[in-house]
Amino acid sequence: MSGDYGKNPPLSYNSYLRVQDLINLQDCRSDPAHHDELLFITVHQAYELWFKQVLHELDAAIIFLTNDKVSSATRAVHRIVEIEKLLVNQIHILETMTPISFLAFRDELNPASGFQSMQFREIEFSSGLKDESILGEFGSDPFAHDRLSRRFTSPTLADAFFALLERRGLTVIGTNEREKRGRAILEILTHFETRYEEFQLAEALMEHDEYFSLWRSHHIKMVERMVGAKRGTGGSEGIGYLRTTLEKKFFPELWEARTYLDSDHGRSGCPFAGQ
Repeated sequence: MSGDYGKNPPLSYNSYLRVQDLINLQDCRSDPAHHDELLFITVHQAYELWFKQVLHELDAAIIFLTNDKVSSATRAVHRIVEIEKLLVNQIHILETMTPISFLAFRDELNPASGFQSMQFREIEFSSGLKDESILGEFGSDPFAHDRLSRRFTSPTLADAFFALLERRGLTVIGTNEREKRGRAILEILTHFETRYEEFQLAEALMEHDEYFSLWRSHHIKMVERMVGAKRGTGGSEGIGYLRTTLEKKFFPELWEARTYLDSDHGRSGCPFAGQ
């Protein structure tokens, strides 16, 4: 019995989570290792683990919507939002470094940059924000380029959401796809009680958009607090580039519809009035 026990030890917390492997993944490049570099690596590795979970939930939400399982999709998006709330707060841990402490090892990061986070870009692509020029930034990384290429050509969460609305009869006349989508959202916002399932999903999607944008905003302030207007380690413009991303949205129609919503919509402006 003792021999079998030695060959097949029972599952433990450490073996299940592969803790030994996990805690050996933080390799500091500064020599001697700077005290704060471990924090920098740990925070960013934790981000990548959470990004993996977000992608897992995004993929699930798209499948749920394709199969008309709206409540399950909404729950998946709510989980994404809770993770994003955590990520917004997590970024401020980096602000416990002093600027001079960060500069002590920052040069060791060249030419690596957060701009190269494959999973961050995957989240953008799968949520609905696709930019083909991003693929070129990963040309020298076949693994990342392949993953991003597949995401780029796959249906997004936004695609799955609006396809669901169309299957549920929310097809309206418009001069272009964006206008039609916006008018469908107006119908949901106006008649949220009779379209409650769609309304709850739309609100969850908007929260996903909102908290991802809040992460961008908090990230910019953290970078500015640490390095001011210095160029990024990968050669980017630093906060100059980051500020250009603040207005990016996964679901612009959800935001734009609020502009055109009014109390008369249900009587005269509703595309489904009288139906």
